[in-house]
Amino acid sequence: MIKSFLKGIVIGIANIVPGVSGGTMMVSMGIYDKLIHCITHLFSEFRKSVLFLLPIAVGMVAAIAASSFGLVYLFDNFPIQTNLLFVGLILGGLPAIWKKVKGKTMKAGHIVAGILFFAMVVGLAAMGESEGEAADLSFGAVNVIRLFGVGVIASATMVIPGVSGSMVLMLMGFYNPVLNAIKDFFTALAAFDMDGILKGCGILIPFGLGVVAGVFGIAKLVEFIFEKFPLYAYWAIIGLIVSSPIAILLMGTFPAVTVLSAVTGVLALAVGGVIALKLGE
Repeated sequence: MIKSFLKGIVIGIANIVPGVSGGTMMVSMGIYDKLIHCITHLFSEFRKSVLFLLPIAVGMVAAIAASSFGLVYLFDNFPIQTNLLFVGLILGGLPAIWKKVKGKTMKAGHIVAGILFFAMVVGLAAMGESEGEAADLSFGAVNVIRLFGVGVIASATMVIPGVSGSMVLMLMGFYNPVLNAIKDFFTALAAFDMDGILKGCGILIPFGLGVVAGVFGIAKLVEFIFEKFPLYAYWAIIGLIVSSPIAILLMGTFPAVTVLSAVTGVLALAVGGVIALKLGE
């Protein structure tokens, strides 16, 4: 259960970092197939699914809450090391995916799937270098519906390996407003500020309901693809994993490299790789 909680923390942080895919982290840690199965069979295998999903979900929520306060600091002060840590976390999962296709007959379609998804992630990262106009999150019927829809889109992209839900939110202009809403909500909760709590609920409840709806919707589609076209799916994921570090570097802002930042960056890369390998065992 502690291991699942830690995996949830990694996924939660990945989902909040633009350019990093929470779905890719699930794959890297070897839980993607089982997580999708538990979501799609939540009611038919309720106890088993809840026992698996609950610690991961708690870890994700804890990571997102903490990240809304601390992540900006890390990226502002240690951008090279932080980005390379995520690169290591992603690449550390590649051996586990390679085992899924190793020894199997490679078809032209498999290569095409890998190349297409590689190009998709790099293309999205290249287009997502700047955030669109910040969205209006003032409470109202239209915004409640809009937030629900944004939650559906964000969660669907967060579940798909290689696609950064945060990057999609950034392109739609909702990334910073939602991140600030999360931070303000937990600040108000700690201070027992009812006005702040109610304001946060008005934003986060419709967004959260959209996230839940999106996860269940996309999980059914993903399960169908893995059942009918498993090798195509795994080659597509390999393309996504290989392209994700490029996306992170394209999305990141880096200062001049020093000897110290280079050495600590390589160390962070190695640490990320080891963590991913251990969590994926």
